Amino acid sequence: MILGEVIPTFYYLAMKSIRPLAASDKPAWDPLWQGYLKFYKTELSDEQSELTWQRLLDPDFNLFCLVAEVDGAIKGITHYSFQNSTWAAKSYCYLEDLYVEPTLRGGGVGRSLIDAVREIAERAGSSRLYWNTDSTNETARKLYDSYELESGKVQYRIPLVKGD
Repeated sequence: MILGEVIPTFYYLAMKSIRPLAASDKPAWDPLWQGYLKFYKTELSDEQSELTWQRLLDPDFNLFCLVAEVDGAIKGITHYSFQNSTWAAKSYCYLEDLYVEPTLRGGGVGRSLIDAVREIAERAGSSRLYWNTDSTNETARKLYDSYELESGKVQYRIPLVKGD
């Protein structure tokens, strides 16, 4: 019997690695970033996307990125930052963006990215890792609900800049 006949396709994704973003990753990061924006029906200017890219590479800016490589190709990204809190002695870690190439969803790439951010947050001394998603994002919510049920909080936004 051939191994591929016994092991479902999604287990093949065990051949993945999670690592910090590198400057040479832009050609692979950008289509994933654009896919994320398209999924959320959001348009950002090229200048804002470039600013985000530069911030992700700036070690002095509180915005970080991990990439998931599958068979040597970047197939997922996550962006995160740390936030002080009036409610806790230690920081919180906010996982702002998570995007996995659609054909690989459900195969463990998103979970690996979340788990890597969790490990970083724990090592940094954060007391909480949290994120938001649209209530209609059922695929992602299946993954997220396997960690914790939603917080029950409702997020309110007051745009302070036109178009935000």
